[in-house]
Amino acid sequence: MSDDKKTDSLQPEEIRSTGSPLSAKRGPRTDGAASVAAGSLSMKKPQGFFEERSLPAIEMTPGRLRYLTRRDVLLFGAGAVAALAGGGFLLPQDTLSRLGVRRNMDSPGKEWFLNKALRIDDDVAEALYSGNRRVPTYTKSQITPLKNNYNGATPDPGYISGWNLTLDGLASGLSISLDIRNLTTRFSVHEQITRLVCVEGWSAIAWWAGLRFDDLLRAYPPMSQAKWARVESSVNLDASGNPDPYFVSIDLATARHPQTLLATHFNGQALTVEHGAPVRLLVPVKLGLKNVKAITKLTYVAEEPRDYWAERGYSRYDGI
Repeated sequence: MSDDKKTDSLQPEEIRSTGSPLSAKRGPRTDGAASVAAGSLSMKKPQGFFEERSLPAIEMTPGRLRYLTRRDVLLFGAGAVAALAGGGFLLPQDTLSRLGVRRNMDSPGKEWFLNKALRIDDDVAEALYSGNRRVPTYTKSQITPLKNNYNGATPDPGYISGWNLTLDGLASGLSISLDIRNLTTRFSVHEQITRLVCVEGWSAIAWWAGLRFDDLLRAYPPMSQAKWARVESSVNLDASGNPDPYFVSIDLATARHPQTLLATHFNGQALTVEHGAPVRLLVPVKLGLKNVKAITKLTYVAEEPRDYWAERGYSRYDGI
């Protein structure tokens, strides 16, 4: 039988009388050392580094407590006023007017600060981009309605009969024009059910089909120095129905993402005018404003091209 089991066999009375099971087992000391009375020696258990420590008691006179409380309230009030002043500088003038602030706070410095902050946000989003990261996909039972969200008026469908897609900035130096038949018969069709996220705060899950943008890039390679694509729609209209060409910038890394499509079908049917017939850009790793409807031209360039919404104060990268 082991020593541990021998210890277990001691009766409670024996343990209490000696103060330790070991003393009951070993018997009296014979080396002349004085015996230590039970309970006279206490051992503190070492405290772990991450173990919670008890808070020390702090004694403070009522006068001192009132002084510190008054000081903290004043500091908090000063900080709140400073935050409101700084925030007021950044608010739109219309918002400030509604709050009763009549002074015009619009300035080049304010615009510079906001643009700088937006640019930093874009740079972080671009640095975090990964071609291996996929957005979630869904089932057909999860599809939700997708509204017609043309920025202006919906174009008349008459443009569809003469539609073609022009490719510029190619390695061949040529300008290529493709019709819808070229796109739907030459390239493999890919389907996906993904969420379209709008900068206005709404989103919808839809079933899309079309060719991968990357397949088009492989078939018609851009010039070697190209890093961007300018995606245009010449049939776009403003709210009054007047021509208002729409154009956005897409980095080629995003264009090559496996979920970036040149979509030709929506929910199992050919695209309607409301959703960008006959071909629209579908890039689910970007906000909806990058998903150009009724694309008419793709131009590959080395430097970042103009962007419709970036010129109006929005982000240029618009990643999600």
